[in-house]
Amino acid sequence: MIATIITREAGESPDRGRDPDGDHHRAGTEIRIQLCARIAALDVSAPYARATDLIDGVEAIRRIAHRHGLTSVVTVTHFIDRALMQERNELPVHGWFAILNDAIASERQDWQSANAFAEACSARLAS
Repeated sequence: MIATIITREAGESPDRGRDPDGDHHRAGTEIRIQLCARIAALDVSAPYARATDLIDGVEAIRRIAHRHGLTSVVTVTHFIDRALMQERNELPVHGWFAILNDAIASERQDWQSANAFAEACSARLAS
């Protein structure tokens, strides 16, 4: 017998990615709702939070997105981390979180979509 270890982030639904009726679309919607809630919480706390706290929150989002195949979301989180690490002053994270919400809402989660989000993030990082 092979044991499977399932890990989840704090606040993540224990039924993440599963739907008792077998409706994968509804299960995916649940994950997206959880991710959007995490982003909203980070966005509200951003003016008062240290960059390291924001990085930890973004990392949690990245791990959840990675587990659920949300490639575009993973891509955007890498850019947000880079921006947070580079900024010494207050970073306008609201715009970054808006891009992250767009990535979550995107129906396409393939490499082409991830590349499009990477281009948008690169342009924002360069400005």
